[in-house]
Order: sequence, then structure tokens, then C-alpha cells
Amino acid sequence: MLKIGKIILPDFPLLLAPMEDVSDPPFRAVCKQNGADLMFSEFISSEGLIRDAIKSRQKLDIFEEERPVGIQIFGGDEEAMAMSARIVETVQPDLLDINFGCPVKKVVTKGAGAAVLKDLDLMVRLTSAVIKSTNLPVTVKTRLGWDHESINIMDVAERLQDVGVQALSIHGRTRCQLYKGDADWSYIAEVKNNQRIKIPIFGNGDVDSPERAIEYRNRYGVDGIMIGRAAIGYPWIFREIKHFIATGQHLAPPTIEERIEVIKKHLYGSVSWKGPIAGINEMKRHYANYLHGLPGIKEYRNKLVMLKTVAEIDEVLEEVKEKYRDVAFEHRIPAAQFAE
Repeated sequence: MLKIGKIILPDFPLLLAPMEDVSDPPFRAVCKQNGADLMFSEFISSEGLIRDAIKSRQKLDIFEEERPVGIQIFGGDEEAMAMSARIVETVQPDLLDINFGCPVKKVVTKGAGAAVLKDLDLMVRLTSAVIKSTNLPVTVKTRLGWDHESINIMDVAERLQDVGVQALSIHGRTRCQLYKGDADWSYIAEVKNNQRIKIPIFGNGDVDSPERAIEYRNRYGVDGIMIGRAAIGYPWIFREIKHFIATGQHLAPPTIEERIEVIKKHLYGSVSWKGPIAGINEMKRHYANYLHGLPGIKEYRNKLVMLKTVAEIDEVLEEVKEKYRDVAFEHRIPAAQFAE
């Protein structure tokens, strides 16, 4: 059993990574249903929260069925981060997470996300400002460093723990790598094996199968694994990993009936949360991932993204279910087009 503040997690928990334009409540719900132990929101701009930006405020929505869940914020200004932490606390998440790892240009150019890795004193000040402004447990997600020549994750871990961070999730790449090359978990293991480090350390990057999950657990000794891209269109990855760890056996891939059921749950949740127009538009990016690998599926994908009502989408999904009822599925290669 593992604890973060008052949150009690199972041994070796599986975390759903915060992914922009992906990790919203409807997606979190289907991941929770399939075994994810701890959720995180999409990252939220501290400046946006303070300005009362509609999109930023909507990302604060959480629902009881998905707990425990953390809200993730980012920013480069101490006062803004402190104020946004107080706003986050009003919606009563189970924890507050700080993003010091996002590598995308629009975030980095504002001096936030992975840009903070270039100034550890600033990172400590930002983190301290958040911790002092909330009673929630504060955690951090970050990367190994800015580039290969400036990998500083050991210093980051020690200094964040010293200031009061209660868990650390580490993506095994530098900012300059973006999502290219292999994640290097050896640095994550160094942090975990550091005698000074007492907080839980979660590894992130390239975990896309039950075999890799158990290999990384055994080789690197992390307290849990955070999964991002491998869950997009395949939330069953969580239950498959848990089953493999418990039994050493593979679960069969989800049937077409299970796939359609989850697509519908995701769709209905999206429409309920964002309204019919935005909710249906939001789902367009997900169909290709959910239906990946089906022969001749392109025709149906093209239909799905053109439809404008839930009833029409339901009808096509039922057609897909009937057409592919006897097709044998394989475990899917993860999507690569979303940032985590």
C-alpha cells in the first residue's frame, strides 16, 4: 500500500498521465473503469485560471467516480501559481500536481513547463509558493533535464522533496528530446535508489505493454508507472498490466463489443460534459485510435467524423460492431500524436 497525503493507493499503482486535449473527465472515466488507480487532469494554465478563462476553468471539473484525481497546473510566476493553487483547492481534488515537464513550444516560451528545468531556484520558489497556498498534497511531474548535457533530475528530486513535494513523476526524456528516441529510465532508477529520497517515485515514458511494465518495475524499482499515449484509444492497458502482474498471463484483447461499449461511454460522457456540438467534435480525434487495426475501417472512421448527432453515431457504431463481430484483435501499438 502506498500513500500520498491521505490518498491510499495499491502497491505499484498505475497512473493516467495528464495529456492536453485528452485527459478530460470522459476519458478519465473509461480509464478508471479499466483499472487506472490515479488520474490527473489536463494541465491548466495558472494565468488562465486567474483570468477566469472559460477553457481553464472547465478543466477543473472532477467527478466522484474518478477519484482519486489530481488537478495539474503550470506557470512561471510565483504569485500566479499561488493564486491558482487556492482556486484549485475550491473544487476539492485529492491532490495538486505541478507540471515542470511539458516540452511544447507554446508552454516553454512562457517560461513554464520544462523551461523551469533550466532554473532550479525558480522551480523551488514556484513549488514552495504552491505548497504554502494549499492544504492539498502537492506532487510534481517533470523530465530528466533540459537537454542531455544538463540532466539534473537528482538535484530536482532532492530539492523538491526538501520543500515538501509528496511524490514525483519522472518522464525519462529531456525537454530537447520531445518524444523522440527511447526514454532512459536509468536516471529514474538513480533517483529511486538515492538514500535521501523518501517520497514515491513514478516512472513515465514508453510503457506500452504488460511485459514492459513488469520489466520496468523489476529493473528500475519505481513505486508505480504513469501511462500516457498507450492508453489513448486503449484504456484496457491498465487492466491488462494488472492481470499480467498478478498472474503472468495475458488477458485477451477487448472484443468489438467491448470497444464499442467504451466508445459510447466516452461519447456520451463527452456530450454530457461539453454539450452536443463540442462533445461530438471532441470525439472525432479518438475514433481512429479506438478502432485501430480493423481491416477496411477507414470508411467507417470517415463517416463517424462527419456525423453531427449522437443517434447517427450510435447507428454507425452498431454497424461496426456487426461487421467486425468475428474479427480477431491484436494488442495495439500506442498513439503518438498527443503530448503527455
